[in-house]
Amino acid sequence: MASAPVRLGIIGYGIMGERLLRAALNHDQSVLTVAGVWDPSKDAMARLQSDLPQVTQLASSDAVIAASDCLYIASPPASHLGYARTAFARGLSVFCEKPLAVDVADAEAFVTEAAKSKARGGVNFPFASSFAVDQLREWMAGGVTGDVQRIDIEVGFAAWPRPWQVDAVSWLDARAQGGFTREVGSHFLFLARRLFGPLSLLSHSVAYPEAGKSERSIAAALTAGSLPVSVSGVVGETDKPDHNIFRITGPKGAIRLRDWSIAEKQEKDGSWREAPDALPNEKMRPLVLKRQLDKVAALTRAEGQDLATLAEAAEVQRVVETILKG
Repeated sequence: MASAPVRLGIIGYGIMGERLLRAALNHDQSVLTVAGVWDPSKDAMARLQSDLPQVTQLASSDAVIAASDCLYIASPPASHLGYARTAFARGLSVFCEKPLAVDVADAEAFVTEAAKSKARGGVNFPFASSFAVDQLREWMAGGVTGDVQRIDIEVGFAAWPRPWQVDAVSWLDARAQGGFTREVGSHFLFLARRLFGPLSLLSHSVAYPEAGKSERSIAAALTAGSLPVSVSGVVGETDKPDHNIFRITGPKGAIRLRDWSIAEKQEKDGSWREAPDALPNEKMRPLVLKRQLDKVAALTRAEGQDLATLAEAAEVQRVVETILKG
């Protein structure tokens, strides 16, 4: 007999909540269905009613948890662990946005608790399901770079928050929960960790030129496994709303991930050639989210999958928070 579809409940209807909700509505309904959505903001719930009136709106976080097999948490970071602990206590699996928390010690305690109770949790780092990352792996396995020597991560923004996030400026541009290092840089630190091994921070700096606002530049040196990693991030030095590069260099050549979804290989003349099947992020995102949701269903059913683990997320969070302390 086929398994019943996994019932996914969603807390938070901001940018990320909406993206995953739409992906879930378009998913194979025999695999995963939407149990319902709740956001404490009346405006968010009104927007949900206007955007997607067919979606069940629930009255509270408890109602979402009661209706679900798996809880997706897309609320601001300070609320993540409260919802996750409640869901775990009631036997649900949890799929959470990053960072796990705003407090590193609490995040690490949560990871320990989850391991002891054998709770099933994952974190939404989409590079775990990226087709472009698959291409980077294929190139490395094929010897394009030779033995990897270093990784360079660069992120840049015309302004922060990015244009599509302005409705969340109250926390996304505040020091307690926001900033581009948490929101964007963490994805690339996760990727370095996933591809090359545990992270160890060697040096770091951060600039807060605007009182009360999140960081406007960072620089860090670290290792992933045994490999050196450089990280730089800045607001206001590019005209692109969101630009990023994850470059892998070896003695035979270099490859990179550009702007989230474009895998590129460096030619002998120094130019970069896109992979033949490369797609811009707005076209690739739905394909990646489909993969993520298949893995969420597998997580809930205690089947094999490779979502970002709670432990990986906590490790990334420790690095990020250390950088932000300056």
